[in-house]
Amino acid sequence: MSIGSTMADMRLPVLAISNPLFYAVQLTLRPDMPATKPKPTTPARANKLEDKLARLGLRSDMDLVLHLPMRYEDETQVTPIREAGFMIGNPVQVEGVVTSCEVQFRPRRQLVVTIEDESGPLVMRFLNFYGSQTKQLATGTRVRARGEVRHGFFGEEMVHPAYKVILEGAPLPTVLTPVYPAGEGLSQTLLRKAIAAAMARIDWRDTLPESLRASLKLWMFEAAVRLLHNPPPEVDEAALEDRSHPAWVRMKFDELLAQQLSLKRAQVARRAKTATALPVIGELSSAFLKTLPFALTAAQERVLSEIRADLRASFPMQRLLQGDVGSGKTVIAALAAAQAIDSGYQAVLMAPTEILADQHFRKIAAWMEPLGVKVAWLTGSLKKKEKTEAQARIESGDAQLVIGTHALIQEGVQFARLGLVIVDEQHRFGVEQRLTLRNKGLEMSAALDSANTVPHQLMMSATPIPRTLAMTYYADLEVSVIDELPPGRTPVITRVIDQNRRDEVIERVHAAALEGRQVYWVCPLIEESEALQLQTATDTYATLAEALPDLRIGLVHGRLKATEKQQVMDAFTRGEIHLLVATTVIEVGVDVSNASLMVIEHAERFGLSQLHQLRGRVGRGSAASVCVLLYQSPLGPTAKQRLATMRETTDGFEIARRDLEIRGPGEFLGARQSGQALLRFADLETDQWLVEKARTIAQTLLREDPATVQKHLARWLGAREDFLKV
Repeated sequence: MSIGSTMADMRLPVLAISNPLFYAVQLTLRPDMPATKPKPTTPARANKLEDKLARLGLRSDMDLVLHLPMRYEDETQVTPIREAGFMIGNPVQVEGVVTSCEVQFRPRRQLVVTIEDESGPLVMRFLNFYGSQTKQLATGTRVRARGEVRHGFFGEEMVHPAYKVILEGAPLPTVLTPVYPAGEGLSQTLLRKAIAAAMARIDWRDTLPESLRASLKLWMFEAAVRLLHNPPPEVDEAALEDRSHPAWVRMKFDELLAQQLSLKRAQVARRAKTATALPVIGELSSAFLKTLPFALTAAQERVLSEIRADLRASFPMQRLLQGDVGSGKTVIAALAAAQAIDSGYQAVLMAPTEILADQHFRKIAAWMEPLGVKVAWLTGSLKKKEKTEAQARIESGDAQLVIGTHALIQEGVQFARLGLVIVDEQHRFGVEQRLTLRNKGLEMSAALDSANTVPHQLMMSATPIPRTLAMTYYADLEVSVIDELPPGRTPVITRVIDQNRRDEVIERVHAAALEGRQVYWVCPLIEESEALQLQTATDTYATLAEALPDLRIGLVHGRLKATEKQQVMDAFTRGEIHLLVATTVIEVGVDVSNASLMVIEHAERFGLSQLHQLRGRVGRGSAASVCVLLYQSPLGPTAKQRLATMRETTDGFEIARRDLEIRGPGEFLGARQSGQALLRFADLETDQWLVEKARTIAQTLLREDPATVQKHLARWLGAREDFLKV
């Protein structure tokens, strides 16, 4: 256990705060703060404290109780100073009387305090301090200090130790001291007192039946929580650290069960709603299949059958369509839209970026418009008149298929008869955006036959989601997987090359262009960043234009106007540009079969999922394709892992599995910053067995014990349950 809290434990009078959440919370003085009298508590100060806790998600007593420690400090024993000198590099706690306290000015201003016990002296050195600390640490004061001992110029010393002033004979704690995740302006002592006060007020009655706990050998909820907040010194510290202790197992199971219950209940609630059945597979669907220049793969046939069955149902479809880069999800989405249109309803497809939406529009419109389908285009970059005209076509029902960006979920967009909503790269939208879209579906249904009718929804992702993650975060969805690529797709060879060999890579680019092939060169930034020292897209464009004067080179990045971006992309698609220098705006949706070489600059700065998506822009034709990952030495361990994975496999599901290991579920799902109630305690790699049990038991409880379901969800999710339903 580590010692390193920066807080002293000099308690001031209790803060009288009206909100019961903060009742009996005590303020602790930091060692670098002046010892001043506490200001009278006002409602404004109470609200400020409440806001700080709220930023950590701590809005109720149960939130505080479930705010569990991230580590512990052992303050239960004092080490003699002489012995502490033999424990260099390890956190220890010592106790002694101050024998000297002075401000020194060489080599810099610092506070130097010497304490002594019967075994010898120890220097405490503070490089940042307040003047009041010289009085606080006056000669003769007894101090208990915690930190790492090191050999200084004048003997053993601690630099910026945590300390507290005590009376002789002050008792030592009998439990390990918890260290909690904290925010700005929240001290550990404040959190400890707030949590202790909350623990005195909550209802400890267990939410799980005794028979269930016994069958899984789970601890009681109260026993588990109390041990995690205040573990005894003899506890198995390794089991606490790796969260394998029975107390942690109970917490992880409860959390997983709450998530499964919430998602499964959302699924049941959805199935209780009414959707307009879209049963007709008519002339449009048949003609569309006949005009395709290729046959569907067996995997595409299978998922199309699953989607068609869902669309015939009288409750809304909520299906996630997964498929690796280039597996053919777009044609399946178009066939689903055709079924909606055949049945007399509108379909809408929403994509996260304008480039991706435009790719869908061009491809699907080229398939559909010759068959008489009226397709509309709606994005934020349209001129006001164009936007008004598009909205009028959508509202009147003239537009049978609508394709666009998040502009589709903005106010003012109304549909006449919306039957199907398709969301591409759904994980790229924040949780609140996805919730808005779902609610928009309810608004859109107002003109349908029943005010309670909601559209069917198909979500697509080219980022394969590992089974455990899908089972945990998408338990309310049906999942379809296109697990094979169309015939004729050539595997992409991946090379990992140091930036020092950049000239060789430029020569290879030149040779490929002279052979008639097209090339992508991807850069991570638009403007120079001294902090990251990355080559920028604009500089790279200038450098390559100078090095390769006989090639036609294009540049596209996120700050170009939509029309300028499209002009460059169109020229590249037509083969008029040999080499396209781009930022990650070309990550998804770009499909140029003649492009067979991709260079990714500073590949060590990209995530695995992004590298895989970028690599998927090549290898779409019959020619052998290569992806070159240029990296800057030296590489950190995570970057080495990523680049090794890219070199070893092109399997999107294996890449997704490793990506989940590296990044964790929050970042993997694109939800960390969006407020989704992610798992805090369970680890999907090590706790898969608990996921399986929670999933099974959730189904049983929903069927047989609704009272337990309600109690458990109230304890663990409270008002946050809606965020798990997206």
